[in-house]
Amino acid sequence: MPAPAARRRTSARLISRPPPSQPRAPVSLSRSRSISGSIDESERRAGPGPLSDGTFILTGTLPELSREQSTALIRDAGGKVTGSVSKKTDYVVAGDSPGSKLAKAEELGVEILDEAGLRALLGS
Repeated sequence: MPAPAARRRTSARLISRPPPSQPRAPVSLSRSRSISGSIDESERRAGPGPLSDGTFILTGTLPELSREQSTALIRDAGGKVTGSVSKKTDYVVAGDSPGSKLAKAEELGVEILDEAGLRALLGS
């Protein structure tokens, strides 16, 4: 038990505070907002779900779902939607006229889904 108490004292000594004669610089409201709001909305995840921790790329036009609808479904199921294909990408959801993202996914061996495949993963 003496070790944890010693650790607490050591930690307390490491905290550096300015002397009382030197006032602290004020933190502006805009700076504190930028710190607290630094997570981009596209990076937020809804929580655990069937797509937890999966990274998805959307490319092309899906037959029935808009890009916004697809993104919302993936996030609500716990997945993350990003804008570019990399080795960390788990799935590319491809519709009509997919473009270079599809070629990059094929090159990297990323699993490619259509809208039906996405719905199957979602369980809907």
